[in-house]
Amino acid sequence: MDADLRLHHEVVALIPALRRFAMRFHRNATDADDLVQETLLRGLAALPSFATGTNLKSWLFTIMRNTHHTAFQRAKRMSIGTENLEHLMPAASSPQEWAIRKSEFDRALMAMPETYRDAYKLVIEDGQSYDVAADKCNVAVGTVKSRISRARHFLAAQMGETVSTVASI
Repeated sequence: MDADLRLHHEVVALIPALRRFAMRFHRNATDADDLVQETLLRGLAALPSFATGTNLKSWLFTIMRNTHHTAFQRAKRMSIGTENLEHLMPAASSPQEWAIRKSEFDRALMAMPETYRDAYKLVIEDGQSYDVAADKCNVAVGTVKSRISRARHFLAAQMGETVSTVASI
């Protein structure tokens, strides 16, 4: 009998032992069979590099263990897909609600004392720095910060909300 053919027969004879060993890695028989199949594919592809006279069973078990560890590490790096998860996304609120909230905000802003409103518009709406706003209002930087804080609290009180809720509008 040819040496390669004899080696193939030895590999086939080791399949039950490979299945038992694969069950150590997977509790599911299907996953264990997949691991055995992958091991056999890799083992048969690398059979020319097998050193005759060494233990074929240990060689295949090592291939199986390395195959499992490689697949396990790859699975840890995979990110879970986000397709078909639309039902988990929150529904957007209606545009009419935002229009009403905007008009409430505008009314509250107009009711605000002018000193607070000026600082609020410069820093929050226009995106100016506290230093620039302090120069334009001819006050100290700490005063601008204080006015903006008071403006936020004023808006929250006028709209019946918390400061964090008003900041998100």
